[in-house]
Amino acid sequence: MSGQSITDRIAAAQHSMTGSSISKAVCKATTHEVSGPKKKHLDYLIHCTNEMNVSVPQLADTLFERTANSSWVVVFKALITTHHLMMYGNERFTQYLASRNTLFNLNNFLDKGALQGYDMSTFIRRYSRYLNEKALSYRLVAVDFTKMKRGIDGVMRTMNTEKLIKTLPIIQNQLDALLDFQANPNELTNGVINAAFMLLFKDSIRLFAAYNEGVINLLEKYFDMKKNQCKDALDIYKKFLYRMTKLSEFLKVAEQVGIDQGDIPDLTQAPSSLLEALEQHLASLEGKKGKEFSADSRANTLSSAVSSLSSTGMSFSRMDEKEKQQALEEEQARLQALKVVQSTPAISNANSAWGGFDSLGDLLKPTVPAHTQAPAMPLHTECKLLANDLDSSLANLVGSESIHTNTHTDQCWTQPGEKKLTGGTNWQSKTMSSTTAWSPAPMPPAPAPMAFPMTTPQVPVYGMVPPQMGQMGGVPVMTPQPMMYNQPVLRPTNPFAPIPGAQRFMSV
Repeated sequence: MSGQSITDRIAAAQHSMTGSSISKAVCKATTHEVSGPKKKHLDYLIHCTNEMNVSVPQLADTLFERTANSSWVVVFKALITTHHLMMYGNERFTQYLASRNTLFNLNNFLDKGALQGYDMSTFIRRYSRYLNEKALSYRLVAVDFTKMKRGIDGVMRTMNTEKLIKTLPIIQNQLDALLDFQANPNELTNGVINAAFMLLFKDSIRLFAAYNEGVINLLEKYFDMKKNQCKDALDIYKKFLYRMTKLSEFLKVAEQVGIDQGDIPDLTQAPSSLLEALEQHLASLEGKKGKEFSADSRANTLSSAVSSLSSTGMSFSRMDEKEKQQALEEEQARLQALKVVQSTPAISNANSAWGGFDSLGDLLKPTVPAHTQAPAMPLHTECKLLANDLDSSLANLVGSESIHTNTHTDQCWTQPGEKKLTGGTNWQSKTMSSTTAWSPAPMPPAPAPMAFPMTTPQVPVYGMVPPQMGQMGGVPVMTPQPMMYNQPVLRPTNPFAPIPGAQRFMSV
């Protein structure tokens, strides 16, 4: 299936009618189209996680609802969107997921009705388990391992022994769930699973970098630990070596599916002599006899191992910095685009730069509608009033977006060179400074009688009349009906007073 389905369009239209922009964006990010969620929808949802007036539970629950769909495409894209928000959205989104008792329950998911349903359902089950484990890790340690500070003064390098031994197994479990995705290059056959694999690839680099720094800290403390601590630490190190091998296989798949080799970090294992030294030290603490290492030999082995693992850590850090720089450049380009939009006069409307949708429900990029630009006007335009309808004249004046005058500045209610924008938040009423502004210019002869047009020009304020046109002196007034006179006379102040010409006719 390619493109958006009828169901997708109907769902987007329903959310448009109910006014739920979040539900609409989630719907558009999780369509039946066999491709990854579109960046514009993901960017909008990331923006939502940073807005304090947006309900994060509502956003998360909407994503959970999409995973109840029978289509593997919709479910997979809902998981991808959730993962993307955990990586790049505000941390309160991950905090909410970690606070829930249950997350994704897709262990039995199977789509039998699609061509790739069986294969993709397997990866959906694995992917959902990883996201559950990622949220569980945050619940246990109150930190995202992929976002924590790294380096010599980082979290894992400065952690004490007791906390370190408790934290490293949590990282192991999360990394196990990630590597259990087990996708071969020939199984990454569509844009949906490719999008998921890319997010897993980025998580694997950051997660293993934290794991690697924790192990370095563990090795530096090993020979000063108590017997039980050494036993736990040795077990952790053995599992670390196994996971390093598994990660190297995962990275080979990433290289084969098109990820640049320069973006794949180098993994350097510690010398095998280190493991032997660690085992000998634990045996000596347990009173067992075995090969003994001198203090100098043990120190040299440890120094070589730490150097090798530090080299691996530097390789991971370079990749992380490259991604940060790319993200920074994209953000600067986005801000520059927003500045251009904000500097252009435009009628403010409900579809902001982040939340605009077209008639089909597609999220629009920030654009400036051409029809909102001020129309070209002559440099010298005299202010004219209709002789037979003062209210209509005022409406015409208010509806003009730009008025330029030469001498009649009081009559046109503007200053030379001033632009007047009407409608939206940019429209402001002009307060009369004196009563002389109401004195009209000499009235020209009234035009010949003609039929009143069926439609009248509307003031561009979404069908609403400005305050000064809807009421006068705080009392609502009705829009006057057009009146036609057979001769150029002013409309009488009292509409019930007799007309002089009519009196002469009656007296004859």
